[in-house]
Amino acid sequence: MRTPTLLPVLAVIVTSIAMSANNPPSSASSAKSAPQSTSLCAKDERVIFSCPVRRPAKIVSLCASKDLTSARGYLQYRFGLPGKIELEYPKDRQGTQAKFQYTHYFRAQFDTTSINFTIDGYEYSVFDDYNGEEKPKLSTQGVSVTAPGKPKEVSFVCRTKPNADYNDLQAVLPSGQN
Repeated sequence: MRTPTLLPVLAVIVTSIAMSANNPPSSASSAKSAPQSTSLCAKDERVIFSCPVRRPAKIVSLCASKDLTSARGYLQYRFGLPGKIELEYPKDRQGTQAKFQYTHYFRAQFDTTSINFTIDGYEYSVFDDYNGEEKPKLSTQGVSVTAPGKPKEVSFVCRTKPNADYNDLQAVLPSGQN
């Protein structure tokens, strides 16, 4: 199970603050189209995944252009609050599909989806897991982060059911490992 610990959580927060201090606000965070209240995606973007996380009280979003295919459009990860995005990856909206990996596994009573990427050695995984074989049934969504050289991941778990639409991602993104 994904269990947060204090030291890696602090490392992730410090890293995201440092990265946002070094990068000026992006066109997405200052776009004419205001972000949706439970999402950091603009109204003219497709929401792939978005939810408010428990701690810290922020929003995790995967946003895409409406025309996303394997050859055109873009996909971006965003973390923060509307009007105050702390981390956006990648900044450049060209060729973003090659920077993410998509993994989906399904069988009776079990469904797991993840979209993975790496920033400066930090491994990110936006996850959506369901295990109906456990008693009680488990359903967990959010983002996990593993720091370079650290075996333990930190998970930021969604407070509410995420807004998620994974349609066509298998054809758009490279496949990750199961």
